[in-house]
Amino acid sequence: MAAERRAEVSWQGDLMKGSGKIESVGSGAIAGLDVTWASRSEDKSQGKTSPEELLAAAHAACFSMALSHALGQAGTPPERLRVSARSTFVPGTGITEMALELRGTVPGLDDGAFREAAEQAKANCPVSKALEGNVQVSLDARLDSV
Repeated sequence: MAAERRAEVSWQGDLMKGSGKIESVGSGAIAGLDVTWASRSEDKSQGKTSPEELLAAAHAACFSMALSHALGQAGTPPERLRVSARSTFVPGTGITEMALELRGTVPGLDDGAFREAAEQAKANCPVSKALEGNVQVSLDARLDSV
């Protein structure tokens, strides 16, 4: 069964001086998030978000779900996974890189098997697949010491 998701966004003005707002999403989980060109292209976002920040959040969530599923299917469910995603946006070029940083606690799994499972999840999560061929995706995966 296919799942569709919705988001409603408004924008006023030109790109450089204008601003937008993520008005709502179908789930109701977020609303009223301000977006501007400056929040995309400058270090100071001033409390506003960007498509790249939202994509990083989506990738971190998707990757963690894919890895959790794979580890559970292999009989070594994670106790905890912490994923950080950093997207790089270059004005005039687009999104050039997504860097995933993973730290996990997985009883009964050694570092090599953890890294292998993480690489598989990176290759197979739906957001990674959407970025494939367009954005360089890197992964730094390490087990936390227990």
